[in-house]
Amino acid sequence: MPLAGDFEKLAMPDAEVYFAPHFFGATQSELYFQELLQQINWKQESIKLFGKETAMPRLTAWYGDKAYTYSGLQNKPAPWIPVLQQLKEQVEQATGHTYNSVLLNLYRSGHDSMGWHSDDEPELGQEPVIASLSFGGERRFAFRHRFRKDVAPVRLTLPSGSLLLMQGPTQHFWQHSIPKTAKTVQPRINLTFRQVL
Repeated sequence: MPLAGDFEKLAMPDAEVYFAPHFFGATQSELYFQELLQQINWKQESIKLFGKETAMPRLTAWYGDKAYTYSGLQNKPAPWIPVLQQLKEQVEQATGHTYNSVLLNLYRSGHDSMGWHSDDEPELGQEPVIASLSFGGERRFAFRHRFRKDVAPVRLTLPSGSLLLMQGPTQHFWQHSIPKTAKTVQPRINLTFRQVL
């Protein structure tokens, strides 16, 4: 697959994960962060956990061409806005894939997080391609193998302007998360571009 730019392949069995820590420069990243913070229609969604409504520990938004369901949430897409269209085209050019939807997460502080999960919903297809862009504060990102105890977890720091590409069998064999942290961290915006079938 033709990857344009400065991607390194992570050494993970049963996975195809590529990382470009400086996909966007610092100035550009800060501009995108501010633009997204102001222009996105952020929402505090609730999900059912053990039969109880619980507020998600982050703000979210769903834009694109297709509806999408995860954690029992039915997401109706908001139409593309220029900043998202622009980012989508740059990510498509770099990864050699096309995307028709994007999930945005706003982590306001270290208390906001994302639990262990795989992006393996049926409407993402057999081997989903997920392109994950980060702007704002750095956060730790963790991977763990779903079936093999002999494979060590993988942790990396996602700086502002970084692009992480997960494809091939990755979602089948691995879970990922953004753990909470007691450290003081700046707000972070994450965009995961995907192709919903």
